[in-house]
Amino acid sequence: MTRPTPETLAHSARRARPGAGAAGDPDHAPAPRGAAPAGSRAVPAGADTPAAPVRQPATAQVSGAGSLVRSLEALGVDVVFGIPGGAILPAYDPLYDSTVRHILVRHEQGAGHAATGYAQATGRVGVCIATSGPGATNLVTPIADAYMDSVPMVAITGQVARPSIGTDAFQEADIQGITLPITKHNFLVQTPDEIPRVLAEAFHLASTGRPGPVLVDIPKDVLQAPATFAWPPTLDLPGYRPTLHPHGKQIREAARLMTSARRPVLYVGGGVLKAGATEGLRRLAELTGIPVVTTLMALGAFPDSHRQHLGMPGMHGTVAAVYGLQKADLIVALGARFDDRVTGKLDSFAPDAAVVHADIDPAEIGKNRHADVPIVGDARHVIDELIAAVTAEHAAHPAADLADWWTQLDDLRERYPLGFEEPADGTLSPQYVIKRLGEIVGPDAVYVAGVGQHQMWASQFISYEKPNTWLNSGGLGTMGYAVPAAMGAKVGRPDTTVWAVDGDGCFQMTNQELATCALEGIPIKIAVINNGNLGMVRQWQTLFYGERYSNTELGTHKHRIPDFVKLAEALGCVGLRCENAADVDKTIEAAMAITDAPVVIDFVVGKDAMVWPMVAAGTSNDEIMFARGVRPAFDEDEL
Repeated sequence: MTRPTPETLAHSARRARPGAGAAGDPDHAPAPRGAAPAGSRAVPAGADTPAAPVRQPATAQVSGAGSLVRSLEALGVDVVFGIPGGAILPAYDPLYDSTVRHILVRHEQGAGHAATGYAQATGRVGVCIATSGPGATNLVTPIADAYMDSVPMVAITGQVARPSIGTDAFQEADIQGITLPITKHNFLVQTPDEIPRVLAEAFHLASTGRPGPVLVDIPKDVLQAPATFAWPPTLDLPGYRPTLHPHGKQIREAARLMTSARRPVLYVGGGVLKAGATEGLRRLAELTGIPVVTTLMALGAFPDSHRQHLGMPGMHGTVAAVYGLQKADLIVALGARFDDRVTGKLDSFAPDAAVVHADIDPAEIGKNRHADVPIVGDARHVIDELIAAVTAEHAAHPAADLADWWTQLDDLRERYPLGFEEPADGTLSPQYVIKRLGEIVGPDAVYVAGVGQHQMWASQFISYEKPNTWLNSGGLGTMGYAVPAAMGAKVGRPDTTVWAVDGDGCFQMTNQELATCALEGIPIKIAVINNGNLGMVRQWQTLFYGERYSNTELGTHKHRIPDFVKLAEALGCVGLRCENAADVDKTIEAAMAITDAPVVIDFVVGKDAMVWPMVAAGTSNDEIMFARGVRPAFDEDEL
């Protein structure tokens, strides 16, 4: 069997196509050809300054592998995460002498998540490298994870030699075909001389417009062949013109609705963080007085402590945030995508709300919820122009009085605050552990979460005051994300304290990367919330499956297998354990005092704690439960 040539393969266009029509700016020009591409979007507040691209000779005679490494240097890449193998091995020889730091991970999935964590923490493109076959397929999960969360990442994979492609050669996998649905774009390099252009295009695509992962697959014989390295290359992306500036008419209409609505809500998604638009968001919110909700991917985009912040909406959001969206007469969605975890049962979501939907990806607008005012554009430009338009509206007409709306929302905040009950059996409360962690460590740290109950508690009980201080796998929900992503975040921001809040199930999937951290001098800190079970699955079994706990007990309580303290020490880390509330503070403080090695704390907590509030999957947000058996009392007539 032979495979089709790259020219006949249809590349994913969902995240690459330009905006069109009234919602987009028809005058937006493509990136200039012949210019070195920007390696990243604006660097988030608190992130380190990007490394300056290394000056390269205009041309040089090298191998394809040498051209690859020189291209990475010219693009300003300071670190890559990877594992060598047969097909990619030629690239590792010039990498040996390169200015690019290579971090040898223990599993390719760790390389991918580390690149993602690096990108999320710094705003720069994360880079991972793997060999062909199983090395490349082990990157599929982190690539899909980056795609779902719009993370700028370039994955470089080795491929078998061109004559062997399609012959089922040793360690051959069609990684280009496998990843077509989960990459913003991908490449199979055909000649060594095109490597600089392909790398430059990959970084440009990954970091501009709606960010996302790009795969570059390079056959071994291309890496070995002689090449002419020439920099800067000429980009050849004729169909790629992301719309940055919104259409003025749409902005004016949105501003008119925002000043006349009586129950408006600003629904803020991760796109605001990606665009570096958090300062503008605060100015817009304070100018309008409109309540703000921030999704799981947007925590830190608006300070949790701000008077106008209602909290996180969705399945485990605050009562005020869920009902604020549900009863709004206007929703202004900024860089958000109306996903099912926010909307609940879609046909019952916010039935009386007009929708202004602003997003850089035109494919998102109207995908799940009709947009009355669609706006295609970068969130920073959209927000800046909304501020100007709303200011003009205020000068011409008095804004609607939001006092009654705030009275209702403040009443909900007072009656249904986030909280928890201490376990009746005297075990350690996981919510208390996470709450104290946030209070002791403070808002300047970066917090990285795995997936499950601990992820939701970390989103609820740690206060996020600054952008890019909360990293998690939101769209794909990848268990095993936290440890390698924390490693990548710490590499990107070495002067920042990085804590991973992980579950005992998640931790066992990728904890081998702690060996990488120990050997590479990456002193992250891990709080393992050890409840002895796959906690979120167990919660659903409790609520919906008659307490039939099928295959959710992990044995980390009953048998202490593994013993997380011993495991941490075996991996070159400091291991600590805490089993009661009286020791929580001093254990966290002991971990904070250790700065020269990774630290793992085994917090042995009760198994019966649940995440509340909760909107059960497939139900309406109107059916939110504040706690088990407790439905919020809400007077519909007041609205």
